[in-house]
Amino acid sequence: MQLTKDRLLGCLLGGAVGDALGAPVEFMSLRDIRARYGEQGSRDFDACYGIDSGAITDDTQMTLFTLEGLLLSDRANNPVPAVLRAYLRWLHTQGIPWEEAGRSLKDVEPTPQGSLVHVEALHSQRAPGNTCLTALRASAYGKVGTTTDPINDSKGCGGVMRAAPAGIFSAYVSDSFWLGAAIAALTHGHPSGYLSAGVLSAMTSLLLRGADLETALDSATAELRKHPRHEETLNALTKARQLAALGRPTPEALESLGGGWVGEEALAISVCCALVGKDFEDALLLSVNHSGDSDSTGAICGNLLGARDGVGAIPPRWQAGVELGEVVRGLADEAYRLLSRPAEP
Repeated sequence: MQLTKDRLLGCLLGGAVGDALGAPVEFMSLRDIRARYGEQGSRDFDACYGIDSGAITDDTQMTLFTLEGLLLSDRANNPVPAVLRAYLRWLHTQGIPWEEAGRSLKDVEPTPQGSLVHVEALHSQRAPGNTCLTALRASAYGKVGTTTDPINDSKGCGGVMRAAPAGIFSAYVSDSFWLGAAIAALTHGHPSGYLSAGVLSAMTSLLLRGADLETALDSATAELRKHPRHEETLNALTKARQLAALGRPTPEALESLGGGWVGEEALAISVCCALVGKDFEDALLLSVNHSGDSDSTGAICGNLLGARDGVGAIPPRWQAGVELGEVVRGLADEAYRLLSRPAEP
C-alpha cells in the first residue's frame, strides 16, 4: 500500500499534539499531576511556556527541522548533511549567533528561502536538551557524530523524539532504520540513543504505508537485531509488549518501563501506550500521565498512531488547538508533493 497524505499529516500533527499534551506535565511527578488535575490526570491541553494551551516543545521544533532538512536534500542518496544543516538553523533559533551556529554551513546559504528559521514562533526556547545543544555546537566546529564515530555516549531521548520524518521517504525498513539512526547519531552517540530512533523510523515507514502496529513492530525489531549493541533497546521493547499483553496498564505499571528520559525507555513507553490505547485520545492521555518525559513519550506515541490511523483519528479540538498546526500542515503538503513526483534517475 502506498503512503497517503492523510497518514503523513496524521504522523506529523499527531506528534505535535502528543508533545503539546505532555509539555505542561513534563517535569511533574505522577503525584503532582494527580494533585493538579485529579485522579485521572491531565485530560487536555493546558497553559505552558506563556501560551494558554497547545504549546509545543523542542521535540516538535526539531522534528520539523528534521523534515525540512530531508525536503531540502530532495531525496539525495545521503540526506544526513542536509538534516545537519537544518539542525544548525534550529540551533540559531535557540539564541546561538550565526557565527557559531552557522560556522560549518560554509558556502551553503544558512537561511534558505521559506526556511523554518524565518518562523518567528520557532525562535522560542522550549527546554531544549543540553545534549542536542552541545553536540550541534561541536558540529558547527567540524565534529560530526556518526554511528561509527560517536560524538558522545549519550542515550537521551533527544534522538528518538525527532526521528519520525526519517520514515517518510522510503518504504524499505532497512533504509528507514539507517536514516533514523544516522540522524539521531548526529547528537546521541550511545547505541540506545540512535537505535531507538532507527526503530521509530522503520515503524513509521511501515505504518504510513498501511501496516498494522504489531507487524511494524515485528519488522523494525527484526532490523534492530542486526545492529551491534542492540540488546538494551530490544529488551525495553520486549518489556513494553509484555506489559501491553496484560491490558491497559495503570500509570504506576507504565512507569516500570522507566521515565522516558533515555531513548529506549521513551520508545518503550510510547509503543506500549500505542498498543493498548482504545483510540488516539486514550493512548495519548496514557502516554503523558506519568512521572517522566511526558512530552517526548506523547510525541512518539502520536507519531505512531497518527501514521497508522491518519489525521482523522486526532480529535478536532486538538487539531485546531495545537501551536503551529498550520506550519505542520504546510510541511506535510510539501513532503507529499515531493513524494508524489517521480524520482529522477
